[in-house]
Amino acid sequence: MQGKATFLGQAVHLMLVAFPLGLLGASVAFDWLGLGLTNAQLSLVAFYLISGGLISGVIATTFGLIDWMAVPQGTRARRLGAVHAAGNLLVLLLFAASWTLREPSPASPPSLALALSWGGAMSSLITAWLGGHLLDLLGMDKRERAPSDATTTSSLSNRTA
Repeated sequence: MQGKATFLGQAVHLMLVAFPLGLLGASVAFDWLGLGLTNAQLSLVAFYLISGGLISGVIATTFGLIDWMAVPQGTRARRLGAVHAAGNLLVLLLFAASWTLREPSPASPPSLALALSWGGAMSSLITAWLGGHLLDLLGMDKRERAPSDATTTSSLSNRTA
């Protein structure tokens, strides 16, 4: 089954999830670096990375919801998709809470803000795995395939004239 929100034959949700995963994950790395190097500027970078991660997360979620609504009711894929979505909502909420706690002084986040970000990052590993499970095992990225006798580039290069 292919998702409903596509661009040039590819699922838009799959294209967009790299942004929140990368930005939010990088924010945690910058938090660690800021703590280890006692550099407040790195904590400020983490604050802005969270901002971008939250914005891109909302956009990716919108396209994920479009795809999820196309999954047939009562199926395992629908249930797992709902758990995947709920988990990602938790991730966004944890990072949003962290962002809110940082907002008064982004260069020196309180310990709770750091803990919320780290919890969000750990949760995102689980939800990303679950999204991959939906793709790999349940075929949520499948679309019509080429016929089994279609010629590929590699088979063309193996032919003799």
